[in-house]
Amino acid sequence: MHVAELWRYPVKSLRGEALRSVDVLPDGFRGDRRCQVRTSDGSLITARTKPQLLGISAAAGDDDMPLVDGVPWHSDRAQDAVRDAAGDAVHLEPSGERRFDETHLMVATDGAVAHIGVDRRRFRPNIVLGGVDGLAEREWPGRQLAIGDVLIDVDHLCERCVMTTIDPDTLELDPDILRRINSDYDELFALNCNVAQPGRVSVGDEVRLV
Repeated sequence: MHVAELWRYPVKSLRGEALRSVDVLPDGFRGDRRCQVRTSDGSLITARTKPQLLGISAAAGDDDMPLVDGVPWHSDRAQDAVRDAAGDAVHLEPSGERRFDETHLMVATDGAVAHIGVDRRRFRPNIVLGGVDGLAEREWPGRQLAIGDVLIDVDHLCERCVMTTIDPDTLELDPDILRRINSDYDELFALNCNVAQPGRVSVGDEVRLV
């Protein structure tokens, strides 16, 4: 197996950025989910209810904080872009302690993605593994992935939500995709993982299941 793709999402629910290499910290990828969209009363807003957020690009800047459509997250232009997508009552703010829904990393495999036959970006993976046979990933919870010095704990299969129904390019909705995940894959697809040993990973690195 090998690392086929690396993805980071500097702002929760905004479009991710593809990477060639990244530092894996004890709490996930450097620069991942550093900001969130919230309302004035502090409620979290995601693409589950505001899918237009996925049309906004985000990348990590030199300080690990997001650039939104190429400008700093706290700039008027970045804030206006988010409001245009999700409503006037929202704003971007740093994520704080609760950056993730569950675990620190999402891992997908080429075998499972080919089996379901949809764009792998619908699953918001941090790591896409190549060279995996079919649905082999479903037997991995409780084991570890070794990538050089990095060790990743495979915690559990991920229960998927409406985010999978949103086309990452057109933002059109296809509810049939979630119905297929629910009926054909017991509502579970791709792997919730945590970092057991930090380090650095790159596209092309060998991956071992241990």
